[in-house]
Formats: sequence, C-alpha cells, structure tokens
Amino acid sequence: MNSLSILLFPRARPSLPLPLRAAAPATSSTRAAAPAPRRWRQRAPLPSPVSAVAAEAPSAASPFGAEAEKEKEERQFDWLDQWYPLAPVCDLDPGAPHGKTVLGLRVVAWYDRAVDEWRVFDDACPHRLAPLSEGRIDDKGRLQCVYHGWCFDGRGSCQFIPQAPALGPPVHKNSKACVASYPSVVQNNILWFYPRADGEHQDILQRKRPPFIPEIDDPSFVAVYGVRDLPYGVEFDIEGGGPIKMKTKEANVDGFLTEQQENRGYFRYVAPCTFYGSPLPREVAPFAVDDSPLPTEATEEKKKKKPQFMMVFMCVPVAPGKSRVIWAFPRNVGLWLDKIIPRWYYHMGPNALLDSDMYLLHVEERNFAAAGVQNWHKAVYVPTSSDNMVIAFRNWFRKHCRSQVGWAVPTADQLPATPTKDKLMERYWSHVAQCRSCSAALKAMKALEVALQFASVAVVGFLAVAKGTLVTSVVQRAAVVSLAVLCFAASRWLASFIEKNFYFHDYVHAYK
Repeated sequence: MNSLSILLFPRARPSLPLPLRAAAPATSSTRAAAPAPRRWRQRAPLPSPVSAVAAEAPSAASPFGAEAEKEKEERQFDWLDQWYPLAPVCDLDPGAPHGKTVLGLRVVAWYDRAVDEWRVFDDACPHRLAPLSEGRIDDKGRLQCVYHGWCFDGRGSCQFIPQAPALGPPVHKNSKACVASYPSVVQNNILWFYPRADGEHQDILQRKRPPFIPEIDDPSFVAVYGVRDLPYGVEFDIEGGGPIKMKTKEANVDGFLTEQQENRGYFRYVAPCTFYGSPLPREVAPFAVDDSPLPTEATEEKKKKKPQFMMVFMCVPVAPGKSRVIWAFPRNVGLWLDKIIPRWYYHMGPNALLDSDMYLLHVEERNFAAAGVQNWHKAVYVPTSSDNMVIAFRNWFRKHCRSQVGWAVPTADQLPATPTKDKLMERYWSHVAQCRSCSAALKAMKALEVALQFASVAVVGFLAVAKGTLVTSVVQRAAVVSLAVLCFAASRWLASFIEKNFYFHDYVHAYK
C-alpha cells in the first residue's frame, strides 16, 4: 500500500454493504415521479438545461422551527429529488461522451462547446435506442449518434438527420426526435446531475443544490480525486483497530452527524451520497437548510491556523449490488507534494484499501439479504460505540426509506451472481478506464515495458555482432550482458507492477 497515502489519509471504510434489492421507490411521491421507459419519446423539445459552474457556497437560510424539525425527522426520503455526482471533471475528456449509470438510469455526459458547459442526457438515441455514449462530438460541437448519425444540441433537440431529404419535411424538429436532457452543474470540481428531465425541474438549481464542501474550493487546500466502481451496495462506516467513542446527533431525513468524543473528530452524512469529515479535532460549523456548512469567522480563522485534512466520499447507488465511490482528500499541508507526485500514485493506497474489503463486503451483502433487510439488527452483534455510524445509517435507511432504494427505472429485485475473484476485484474497468491519470500512466508504462524488452534484445544482438571487434575484453562482455539482463529484469518487474496496480491483484488477508 502507498505509505504516503497512509500517512496523509488514515484508513477509512467509505462503503459497506447495503442490500440494494428493492425495485420499488421509497415513497408514493417518488414512485409517481419516476420516469417511465422511453418517456422522452413523447416529450416536446426541452428548454435549455440547467448547467453551470457553482463557484460559491450556498447562502444561509433561516433556522428551522421545532415543528419543521419534527416533520424533517419523520418524512420519507425522495430519491429522485436529489443531486447525484457523476465523475470528477478532471476525469472527463471534453472531446468524447461518457456513459454512466446512476439509480439504474443510464445517462451520458458530454461537453457542449457552444456554451462551454457539461450536459447530461439519456444514454439512448430516440431513433433506434443506440447508446449515445458510444458516439462522438462532431465538428460543430453537437453530440452525434454513430449508429445513423443523428446530431443533438445542448438542449437535447435533434439538429440533423442524415437520412432525411434536404428538401423534405423537417422531421428532425418533431418532438419524438428529442433526447431527454437533465439538469447538471459542476460543483467542487465534480459533475452532478438531477435525475428528472421534465421542464418544471430545469430550474432546480435555484431551489436545491448539491452538498458543498468549502475546503475543496479553498485556494489554501489541495484535493486529490479518485473514482471506482464497486460490486456491492452502499453503507457508511469508519474502520479502526481500537475503541472509538462516537455519538450520533442531528439525525433527520437529510442525514446525520457523528462526533468522536475523545478528539472531537466528526463525520457527516448528507443523503443520499455524500459522506465527509475528519478524525482530527475541528469545530463543526452550523449547517444550512441544504446541509451545506456555513463557515463562521471563528472556524475560518482556526482553519487557517492549524493543519487539516478531510476525507470526502460520494457513494452512488448504480444498480442492485453495484455502487460507485468518488473520493477527494482536501488538505492544507504538504501542498508541494502534488507538484512532484503524480495523481495516479495517490490512487494506489485507496485502491489497495478497497481491494482489502471488496470480497468481504460483496459476500456480506448477500448474507444481509438472506437474513432480511429489516432484520439486520438481529443478524449482527454491534455492541460498541464505534459501530454507531453504521447503526445510524441503517436506522436512517429504515426510517426514511423503508429499507428501499428509489430506483429511477424498474429494477429486478435480485442481486447479481458472485463472479470469480479476478473479475470481482478487477481494477481496469472499475477504475483505470475511468481515470485519465491512471490511463495515461498505464499507456506510458506499457510503452516503457516494450522499450526495455527491445533494449535487452538489442544489447544481446550488439554483443553478438561486436564480439571480437568493439567488445574485446571479458569485462566489456560482462558489462554488456549485465545491461541486457538488467533491461529484461526491469521489464519483468514493470509488467508485474502494471498487472497488480492497473488490472488485478488478489488481496490475501492471511499474509498481510
């Protein structure tokens, strides 16, 4: 494991199993709002979607009254009335579309050069339902389906159908030729989207914003981002080898706050995805209606004076038995390290940590499902206060969601079969293919591996040709042979390094 990552970021378990088996949404209001299959085919051209860069923290709001707080504690959670993170912007190539799945909903993110903003569409062309994520951005900056060449602008309106006669009726203007465009926003250098595409929700950003982490945007901090798909559901917990006294407070439909009593560290869960905090002492600032921190002069002054780092995890439900974690580690110490250490190197530690738990949590999720989601407290034994965070999450999930995830599309009430460990813990598709830094590093290392192999062969060939002419002494021959062996050994070591860090490395706890 990356020793630097361990030093800067103590071990944390961002995700534990949550049986994502319920196909029905959590509430009747959520159920009514869930989009029907191919609903976008009947919708008229959509207005310009909400898409912006949120550069400032949300403004403060007046405190809740007692009655409002009580109502907040009791009401059901609406899974579709939330913002969901798609990916760090640094991992999105503006020159290509990117397919993602959230809440069972397949969407495509692409960069609209006409307005310099990211867009999020349904990942299905209205022509034959081919995935738009397999398309391209054409020379006019439009999203083009590569199946038959249909082109769409940033509003989701079809602009060109190659098969339509130039002098014929403008069939591309028909409402059935439009693709659903979801509200989207870039905040904290992460692309978020809102999973309702109806016109009435296009101004959702004025009413509701994604959770805002001020430290990420603070110029005195740096943050390293990462992303990985996981073969199990989502839960929030903190791992530790010793006793941790944690107290849960401020629990309501929007999430909860847990505090470590010894060192005053804290962790906050903002439903449905965001989990952040620090194990170090820190003043917990008051929170606004949208659960965004409101920095006070005192907390801001303390923040500037003492070293800090935070752990931010965004755990996104993808499908039953699947989730995606996006992480960021903001810190105001060791800023110079980011200038000499590449981002892919920082990913080695978190990926090894995720690998260490992956098989355990995949199997554990199925054990929870067999015991029954409602009976989890009877099936386990959680006697210590260090379990308070997972207990708080389970209680929130039961009380406000009726132990069900409000999927955006009809979803089978079944967990996928358990694959072999090499597929379960594979790292290329779950991380490397989604990370521009690791993809670039992998490409460079493969090229270096080939170069080292070629060099070893070339040195041996040189020795054969130059023997008796340029290479005459035993010392010279030994030096040339040593160089060939060194190049070959380096290529073999590099191949092993590539396999373990970019493809698959089995984590055997018995030998750790």
